[in-house]
Amino acid sequence: MGKIFACRQIAEIDAYTIEHEGIADIDLMERASMEVTDWLLGKFPQTNKYVVFAGPGNNGGDALAVSRMLAATGFQVRTYILDLGKGLKGSPSINYNRLTEQGKAVVQFLSEETELPDVAPDEIIIDGLFGSGLTRQLQGLPSKIVQYVNRQKTKVISIDIPSGLFGEDNSLNDPGSIVEADYTLTFQFPKLSFLFPENECFVGEWIVLNIGLSKRKISDTKTNWLYLEQEEVKNIIKPRNRFAHKGTFGHALLITGSYGKMGAAVLASKACLRAGVGLVTTHVPRLCYQIIHNTVPEAMVSIDESDILFSGFPDLNRFSAVGVGPALDVHRNTQKALFHLIETCDRPMVIDADALNILGENKDWFNELPRNSVLTPHPKEFERLVGPTQNSYQRLEVLSDFAEKYHSYIVLKGAHTTIACPDRRLIFNSTGNPGMATAGSGDVLTGIITGLLAQGYSPENSALLGVYLHGLAGDLAVKEESMESIIAGDLITFLGKSFAKIRE
Repeated sequence: MGKIFACRQIAEIDAYTIEHEGIADIDLMERASMEVTDWLLGKFPQTNKYVVFAGPGNNGGDALAVSRMLAATGFQVRTYILDLGKGLKGSPSINYNRLTEQGKAVVQFLSEETELPDVAPDEIIIDGLFGSGLTRQLQGLPSKIVQYVNRQKTKVISIDIPSGLFGEDNSLNDPGSIVEADYTLTFQFPKLSFLFPENECFVGEWIVLNIGLSKRKISDTKTNWLYLEQEEVKNIIKPRNRFAHKGTFGHALLITGSYGKMGAAVLASKACLRAGVGLVTTHVPRLCYQIIHNTVPEAMVSIDESDILFSGFPDLNRFSAVGVGPALDVHRNTQKALFHLIETCDRPMVIDADALNILGENKDWFNELPRNSVLTPHPKEFERLVGPTQNSYQRLEVLSDFAEKYHSYIVLKGAHTTIACPDRRLIFNSTGNPGMATAGSGDVLTGIITGLLAQGYSPENSALLGVYLHGLAGDLAVKEESMESIIAGDLITFLGKSFAKIRE
């Protein structure tokens, strides 16, 4: 599983690599700059021209090296160096000398706003003003340069991190003084702030470039922030015994749907089956049982005493896992039934949608949650549980607190869906796309995770595998459809191909 580090930890890994692996700082900078240059050469036509803005620190040193490498390949390069009156030192100074000695790029220092150049639409801006070590919002000339860059009608590529953006918490930052990049070419690891929706306008599309930092130091450095990738998920999937039968793969109970809202029950049931469970029983109101029989013939039906809503549940002894919530509504009788379920259930449980909304109205029930339950809120549902937060970074802190306090796994849905574990690890998903922002998508995820729990996957592995499969199904669907046209049923259709893709 990939690691996401705080910027101070990345600086420590850089320093360790230089000290223990026989590479000088200038050579590590050269390696990083070559990765940036190679990416640029592969991405943009040879006719492009570049305007490079370099700061006085190591990020600027990277930018100066990239300027030299681009100029060496025949590009027209204009390089502007931020002059704060302190001069260049160390590796940035070496790269400045190399660039000027080469004599192929225009090089100029910027000490006044009036010295900013005109940038043509066919020129590409390289942002190398400030790196991930920045801890204070930009002011004065640096801020004015950033604002100038953001006004240009051309592509902007940031080296390592958009200048002005902090690597973690930006609650005290000035958004008007952060570069708005189209692409961010980040070194070795994504920064935590890249995963927050409010920073998308700054980061654009981010690409991780491997610059060969010490594997040993990376392994030894601890972090609670992890990035879920295919290799990890591949190791989770259980092999199937030749002599297995449907009883081998568990029996899931889904409590979902109410009169007039049975689509959620259908989607969750189909997804649960596609996730590989042996048996599914869907508990629905009396007037709704035929819908399940007609649309999901593979599922069995448990019929509630109420005609229109969830008011009670069957004996849980025959079930391996329980999923509850999609489209239940929040009627008083449903609330009573949900409390009784939470109070008595000794099976792995997934809690979603209206079940979460009911919990949000009854916060004194939190202590009754079965240990290791999997809760799957979207951001608004999570807000109903814990109250509003100021930004994504603060929300992660609250998310960790909740998972730890109630010993639950919280799947916070969205781009880079986050799984919060009871030990305070936060695991970010790498699959999925905006096309999945459609009605019923969450119901499908509930069905998948419930089906995995019923098969005997641990709550953590059910959440990880379920979220990754769900997002991957969306990624495969968008290749044949479009982001605008994906519907929740498409995610179910592509679940089989998602399993196959993971096993490749």
